[in-house]
Amino acid sequence: MADKPATPTDRPQWRTLAQHKQELAQTTMRDLFTQDPERARRYLVEGAGLALDFSRNRITDATLSALIELANACGLEQRRSALFAGDIVNLTENRPALHTALRQRRDTDVRVNGQNIVPEIRATLDRMEQLVSAVHAGKHAGHTGKAFTDVVSIGIGGSFLGPKLVVEALKPFWQGNLRCHFVANIDGTDITETLAGLNPETTLFLVQSKSFQTQETLENSLIARQWFVDNGGTKAAVATHFLAVTANVTEATKFGIAPGNIFPMWDWVGGRYSLWSAIGLPIALTLGMDHFRGLLDGAYAMDCHFRDQPAGRNLPVVMAMLSIWYNNFWGAESHAVLPYDEYLKHLPEHLQQLDMESNGKRVTQNGQDVTCQTGPVLWGGVGANGQHAYHQLIHQGTRLIPADFIIPLQSHNRVGHHHAILFANCLSQSRAMMAGKSRTEAEQELIDSGMDVSSAKALAPHKTIPGNQPSNILMMQKLTPQTLGALIALYEHRTFVQSVIWDLDCFDQWGVELGKQIGNEILPLLLGEEKAGSAGDSATDHLIQRFRSANKCP
Repeated sequence: MADKPATPTDRPQWRTLAQHKQELAQTTMRDLFTQDPERARRYLVEGAGLALDFSRNRITDATLSALIELANACGLEQRRSALFAGDIVNLTENRPALHTALRQRRDTDVRVNGQNIVPEIRATLDRMEQLVSAVHAGKHAGHTGKAFTDVVSIGIGGSFLGPKLVVEALKPFWQGNLRCHFVANIDGTDITETLAGLNPETTLFLVQSKSFQTQETLENSLIARQWFVDNGGTKAAVATHFLAVTANVTEATKFGIAPGNIFPMWDWVGGRYSLWSAIGLPIALTLGMDHFRGLLDGAYAMDCHFRDQPAGRNLPVVMAMLSIWYNNFWGAESHAVLPYDEYLKHLPEHLQQLDMESNGKRVTQNGQDVTCQTGPVLWGGVGANGQHAYHQLIHQGTRLIPADFIIPLQSHNRVGHHHAILFANCLSQSRAMMAGKSRTEAEQELIDSGMDVSSAKALAPHKTIPGNQPSNILMMQKLTPQTLGALIALYEHRTFVQSVIWDLDCFDQWGVELGKQIGNEILPLLLGEEKAGSAGDSATDHLIQRFRSANKCP
């Protein structure tokens, strides 16, 4: 469009928000709660089994309206429709991004190059179900006839982080006796330690790589295959013990995997959005297909919520625009994700890739340099452990760090008063971040405890907590396949909405590709396959020589 602003910051809605921030700068969240007794009720939205309390944010109704106006001006509705319709939204690779199609209903029509892709998706789910049933029943067994007891998923990035998160998060729903292991790191310790406790007769391997040439995955798979053959297996039996999820059927077949044990990966699904596909086989094998379909149902419910609900009552839109508010108008550089559930301990790792690989960009979709900060650093860990570590920085440090607290209302493991204590910790941390403690309050508290006035005045600055640290509390009744599916899809859509505001292509990752390219150039130098030549700089050349000397390379 000819009248489209050159960059997001050129929009009048952006300037309105910048001015509005100045107007709110001296207003505390304590003031906002005092002024509006109904604030907690009004700033709560629900959908797909999740409830978001966003009342502890530095916003008013005017803020929320201005943020939504910015989203509308950036074409959120049109971009969202394009995403679901299968239009080309990954511009640099000329592809749609149809992870949402993976959880659509069977009678849906979603087309890529004129072909409805839903029948193929459903056929793949049916194949997964047949495999899972056969493995659980012992019909798909090892080469000696023994039922499989362990499955080793070999992948990296999206082929690793998402499935690992779900398998660990849904441990109360595990079916059968299969133990699931994940190998991702090219550090030899990862594959060595994993294989050390396994029986090759009863171990099933799953190789997850779209190209079947991802260096880390292929090297680990070769070690696994050799271990299998060296410990009683045969090359022919590789076809029984190894499965693949890949787009490169030729290479998987050369590896020794039977064509019937190869499941598809599609160009229209990015790795970090792929756990809903056959990449989710570790989930399906561990939980059973009923629970895997429950995961898809939860994500589908969030898709419907995101697509149909108005912006002000739309969980992904609200969370995304709040992140924009702090990142771009208040100078926040990071965002904490704090799950108060031991089963969700791997959630921050998955969301790091989802968010930072998607929106860690510095040019807009038309190739112009951005004129504002884009993706924040996402980090976090399981509560309440973090309270005894990094929460101190949030409470009394000099940085503004918005946080998402995530907690179920009910626990799978009712032990004493543990869950009530955990919930109290979650609420108290969020309140402490919001309300803080003034110097006057700290001083009076010390005097009331018996301290003399002089000592209280000296100590009070150290006990002062500024407050005004924003946070969301995201709740579900209980962590289930459905609520976990909705939770992951919520963050997927949140990431997409942010990319719309910043005008980024959130579905490519060229920075990742550069690292792979340089690594492929350095490896022959490390192995002594190229005796002359430079890696491109003296520092890298020096360390290559140290490595070759330490490992006695020629």
